[in-house]
Amino acid sequence: MAPHRDIEVTWRPISLLIKNQTQPDSPFYTRVVHTQGLLRVMESVRAEHGDGVIGRLYTAFGEHIHHQQDSSVDPAVALAEAGLPVRHAEAAHDDSWDDVIRASMDEGLGLTGPDVGTPILGITFESGKRVGFFGPVISRRLPLADALRLWDGVTLTAGIDCFWELKRTRTENPDFTPVD
Repeated sequence: MAPHRDIEVTWRPISLLIKNQTQPDSPFYTRVVHTQGLLRVMESVRAEHGDGVIGRLYTAFGEHIHHQQDSSVDPAVALAEAGLPVRHAEAAHDDSWDDVIRASMDEGLGLTGPDVGTPILGITFESGKRVGFFGPVISRRLPLADALRLWDGVTLTAGIDCFWELKRTRTENPDFTPVD
């Protein structure tokens, strides 16, 4: 989508372990602890290689987690698939990255407020005005023309100062099938 709308994307982490203060007795604890490690790996990569490679790594993680239903993806495998040094996998267990993750989350939540989930979309307009929203959340990949229409609509509404929310009940489960 980015090349079709001259968009510069900067991927930032949001930790559900930190945001939700997930406790060890939660059924989600093991998963969010693992994804916290993946976020640490992403920040290690960003620190050495910059923002430009994060989309590749995020996509590799997403392919494993969502498409292959592998919620315990080995970060070294995803790093290799993204063409990045596998030594960054060591960062998964290094909690010194958590302050960087927390600061980035604070920036995103500063645009939206704390009562949102993920994804957060932050937009900086040509005027310099920055806004953020939770979403859009979609259940399947869209053909390019529809994805571009969605992007255009989201950015149009984001520019309206008094616009807050669109929402409806989910009627289908996520479908990660590629678009033909």
